[in-house]
Amino acid sequence: MDMEINKGIGRNVEFKGLESQYLFIFCGGLLAVFVVFVILYMAGVNQWVCIGFGVVAATLLVWLTFRLNARYGTHGLMKAAARRRHPRYVVNRLKIPRLFTFKHWQE
Repeated sequence: MDMEINKGIGRNVEFKGLESQYLFIFCGGLLAVFVVFVILYMAGVNQWVCIGFGVVAATLLVWLTFRLNARYGTHGLMKAAARRRHPRYVVNRLKIPRLFTFKHWQE
């Protein structure tokens, strides 16, 4: 059974409908769920609680990742994050004439 990951040169990586950064979010999330599962199991938490946590967390991760992929697309998540960090407007408290005067720097 062959799974095609890349569909050609210059195209985005896609696997089972997940594109680009969503693959990394998905893989990192599954790895984090597995690590937390192992830590809980090693700490002595009941086996069924660990399994329940793993199943619920993995299901939530799959649902959220595919939802983000469908909502934002390939580059939309990065654009949305950049839009939140960008200020809506720049506040300048200098008086107008001072904006147009050139100040010589003295060393």
